Amino acid sequence: MTVRSEGHGKPIGRRALLAATAAVATTALLAPAARADQPDDTAAPDRPASTVVRELDALAHPLRSTEPEGRTTDLRPLGAMVGDATVVGLGEASHGAHEFFAMKHRVLRHLVEEKGFTTFALETSWSAGLRIDDYVQGRTGGDAQRLVKEALGGTPWERREFADLIGWMRDHNREHPRRPVHFLGDDLDFPAVDGRLFDGVASYLREAAPGSLPHLERLYAGLRRVDDVIGYMTTRPLAERRQNAAAAEQALQLVAAATGGDGRAGGGEAYEWAVQNARSIARTFTFAGMDREDAADVAAMQNLRDRAMSDNVLWWQRRTGGKVLLSAHNGHVGYGTTHPELYPRTQGTYLRDALGTDYVAVGFTFDRGSFLTKDDPFSPAWKKVTVPPATPDMNEHTLDRVRHRDYFVDLRDAPPATRAWLATARPTYDAGSAFQQDPLPTLAIGPAYDVLVHLHRTTEARGL
Repeated sequence: MTVRSEGHGKPIGRRALLAATAAVATTALLAPAARADQPDDTAAPDRPASTVVRELDALAHPLRSTEPEGRTTDLRPLGAMVGDATVVGLGEASHGAHEFFAMKHRVLRHLVEEKGFTTFALETSWSAGLRIDDYVQGRTGGDAQRLVKEALGGTPWERREFADLIGWMRDHNREHPRRPVHFLGDDLDFPAVDGRLFDGVASYLREAAPGSLPHLERLYAGLRRVDDVIGYMTTRPLAERRQNAAAAEQALQLVAAATGGDGRAGGGEAYEWAVQNARSIARTFTFAGMDREDAADVAAMQNLRDRAMSDNVLWWQRRTGGKVLLSAHNGHVGYGTTHPELYPRTQGTYLRDALGTDYVAVGFTFDRGSFLTKDDPFSPAWKKVTVPPATPDMNEHTLDRVRHRDYFVDLRDAPPATRAWLATARPTYDAGSAFQQDPLPTLAIGPAYDVLVHLHRTTEARGL
């Protein structure tokens, strides 16, 4: 079933709801086509595409590797494209490809070592991010792979590539205690709100405004029992979910009105953290109160989610003063999406509005290969899917004709012919946690990203 977004009261199909609540963009497979690297001699010459390929050849910088080990000098032109940006969004065209995930690690290494970046932000829950940062800072022990299984279990990030990235961050901090890096989860609290968030908010109020604590505990009483937000959304009545959302919002306002720890209303580090944690709880329950039978409400909740992710990144960046590498799906870090009916305004757009040129969006494309996905985002089973070489009508077909196997290019420097080509929407490979065999979605690459990384082939992400 498909989303029908032409007005209020139109039902959202189960598959579309799953895609929305799992924060994924679904995609489709084309029927196997002739190999893109074997030209069709019977086809008429594609003069506009040939011009675009020549212009991209002149602009493209080759990638030595997507793997994090070894020298990163080939990424220096990418560092120049980033410039003095304080937040860089690094996308992915699927949630389950090894090369995308490994490249996150490689780019993080380069930006930390060469550009002074201090935070890796991931499209995962605020709660999980706090737990992982404790590990990265050495405040907790254990093994990175086990932590990933526990904190990121069931998400696309429960992969060896992210365990390696988190392990590198911890090692970096051990070796460079004066230049630590941090891990941030910038999303809503799925699949559950960690009880420590409730405890932290209550602990602050116990010190700052003890008379308000009983009221807070009453407001949070029913919310603490929700340990599976997605299941809660599909099994509990809408009226109950909206009542809980109202309670979470009241709790946020109660905390925001409390006196800060330094004696001033709205002051102090403890106050800022308490409000931020209460805000994450409130927004999660507001999102969970969506009416899945109303397309407009689903779109509004997805807009809330992207706004929350951007706000979390901005809160963290302004609080720390450091530079942030933001990892998420292309449709979140960019300025456009293949599913505008579900994502009417993206995290990248909000960040650009707030930061201007201090935000840079880097998208990914790939011509062919494999990745992990699911038939149903709620299913625990991930499966390998392989897509054929891009067909001539697709963005990736032209991009893959550039002489470098893997490369990156600053789209902002594109000459007129290429700029016009980039501004045209075409079918593109775009996969999230769910996958369906419908016509491929379309996207105009140029307006969506500042910089593009194109890979010839992907392979599936590695299990733990």
